Amino acid sequence: MNTLSRKDFLQHTAMAGAAVLLSNLKTFASATDEKKIKVAVIGCGSVSGVYLPHLSKSPFVELVSVCDIKFDRAEKRAKEFNVPNKFPHIDQLLAGPKFDLMITLTDMQVHGMLNKQALNAGRNVWSEKPMANTYKEGKALLDLAKSKNLRIWGAPAVVNSPQFAFMSKALREGKIGKIAAAHAHYGHTGPTWSAFFYEELGGSLPDLGVYNIATLTGLLGPAKSVVGMTSIVKPERTVDDKGTITVKAEDNAMLLLDHGNGIISHVMSGFNYFDPYGHEGKGQEKPSILIYGSEGNMSLVGYDWAPWGVDMVTKDHEKSQRFLPDPGTYVWQEGASKISEALINGTEPLINVEHALHVLEIIEGTRASQKTGKRIELKSKFKWPVV
Repeated sequence: MNTLSRKDFLQHTAMAGAAVLLSNLKTFASATDEKKIKVAVIGCGSVSGVYLPHLSKSPFVELVSVCDIKFDRAEKRAKEFNVPNKFPHIDQLLAGPKFDLMITLTDMQVHGMLNKQALNAGRNVWSEKPMANTYKEGKALLDLAKSKNLRIWGAPAVVNSPQFAFMSKALREGKIGKIAAAHAHYGHTGPTWSAFFYEELGGSLPDLGVYNIATLTGLLGPAKSVVGMTSIVKPERTVDDKGTITVKAEDNAMLLLDHGNGIISHVMSGFNYFDPYGHEGKGQEKPSILIYGSEGNMSLVGYDWAPWGVDMVTKDHEKSQRFLPDPGTYVWQEGASKISEALINGTEPLINVEHALHVLEIIEGTRASQKTGKRIELKSKFKWPVV
């Protein structure tokens, strides 16, 4: 009798699952009459002002509808980007002209609810971060999508950058020896345009820390456990839409991740960090991701959502070298257009929903660690290495 080892069984199962997903994508591609994915955008606030210009230029996207509960914003975006349909509510959006992919750009607190409604209506989903408010809710969304032969993905798209690919390759090739530690940071003095960043289930972790967590787990592998601390440094904020509010979600966070094999990484994020480059990060030329090994170290120059170079020092070359990978067309808001391209071509994108869920579990685990004072074990995993 032939027997499979546990390793062979897991590999066989993973390959079978990947084959099913790829088959679903190819089926979708063959069923698409036109070489464009029909897209609807829900949430016409500040982020849509970056997404819509990008989507409107994508050869893989046809913008069908926009939607916002503040209908004047939907009307403005529809006119600005020549979108034929506009709606004030998701119910009307889903009942309106047919589309294939919903892009969720609303307040983060309602992402899970809206994504579930879209899946139940037979739509694929690309969601800005986070794709849900808890890991349990996010996993239920993935299970729902699979049951309906649909797909859901979650931002960020940091694994798409050429700099991420360069660093991943260097680590796999052992350029800096055995990895020991890593650090990542991202912060500024906080958004002023909306209260949701500071309300329950908002916070610096799902808004800012999410990028660094995605990058470090993407480079070093899924985390096995997390220890975290969070705090509120500024208990009151003044924001454009609600005036002075009481801050309910963390505006300062630090966490340690155990990636196994002795590797520990650190992430810090917050809304109280003075940054001369501001929220937009224009002109940022300093390292924001640092990885240390037994024979060298490597750092990402610029923010991981807008990188432009990699610095490396090794035993063989002790003077720092700066590498500038071909930037290609990468931009942080490209996730939905890359998903549309994958749906058209029947290919599997680098962006992986299980990775987004893992990041979400880490965020939730950080908050649980702060509450309990304990290390939080993590259950989720994703296909790794990413590149």
